[in-house]
Amino acid sequence: MIDFNLMIIGDEILHGSRSDKHFAFFKQLLESRGLRLGQVQYLPDNRALLAKQLRRSFSDGLPAFITGGIGATPDDHTRQAAADALDVPLVRHPEAAALINSLSAGQGSSPGSPEHQRRLQMADFPAGSVLIPNSYNSVAGFSIRSHYFMPGFPVMAHPMAEWVLHTYYADRFHSVRSGQRSVWLPHMPESRIAPLMDYLETEYPGIHTFSLPNLGGCSSNGNTVPPHIEFGIKAAGNACALIDAAWADALKQLAATGAQIVRHPPE
Repeated sequence: MIDFNLMIIGDEILHGSRSDKHFAFFKQLLESRGLRLGQVQYLPDNRALLAKQLRRSFSDGLPAFITGGIGATPDDHTRQAAADALDVPLVRHPEAAALINSLSAGQGSSPGSPEHQRRLQMADFPAGSVLIPNSYNSVAGFSIRSHYFMPGFPVMAHPMAEWVLHTYYADRFHSVRSGQRSVWLPHMPESRIAPLMDYLETEYPGIHTFSLPNLGGCSSNGNTVPPHIEFGIKAAGNACALIDAAWADALKQLAATGAQIVRHPPE
C-alpha cells in the first residue's frame, strides 16, 4: 500500500487564526481509494525551515502533498524553498504564465500593471516542474519529483489533489487488500493486554496489533462511557489471509482471562 506525506504550510494555521481543513480531507481522500496518509507536518512560512524539511522529504522518495505558501506576497516562501531544496532555479513556466495572462485580461488588468506583474510571480516554479490545473481560478500549482504543491485554500487545493490522484495514481487504487478488527475492553489496563499483542504479532506474521486507551466520560448522545481500551488487529496484503484466524485466537484468549468484551460500543 502506497503512503503519502502531507505538509500543511502557513503561520495562520500554526497561530490559530485559521483552522486546518486539510488533514481530515486528505486522510479520507486517500483511504477512500485504498491509499494511506503516512505522515503529516504543520510548518510555518519560513523559507530556510521549509527548504530543510522539503529536502528531507525529497530524499525520502515518498509522494507528498504540500498546501500553502505558493502565492506572490512576501510571506509566501514555498516555491522558493522547493527550488532551494532541489538546488535548481525558479523559472517562469510559459503555460502557467499564459493562464495568468488570460486571468488578468479577464479582470481588466493591463500586462504592464504592477498587479499583473506581481501575479505573474505565481508562474515561477522550480526548473523541471509540471503544472497542476486549478479549476477554481486557473492559477496553477506545480509538481516535481512526486511532490504536489497547491494553494492553501481548500476550495482550490482539494480538487487539485483529486486530479493528482486520478492522473498519476489511479492504477494504485485499492491495489492492496487490507483489513481490521477491534473491540472495546472496559476497565482493562494496557499492561494486561501487552503479552497478547506480543504473541499475536509473533504467531501471525504481518498481523499488527493496536491498543488505544480511553479515560471514559460521556458520548455524544449522552451515554456514559467507561474507561476502556480499543484493542484490535490490522493487516495488509498477504497477511489478510491470517486475519480471521488471528482474531479468533485473540478473542479466545481474551475470553479465557475473563475480560469483558464489547463488540458494538455505544455511539
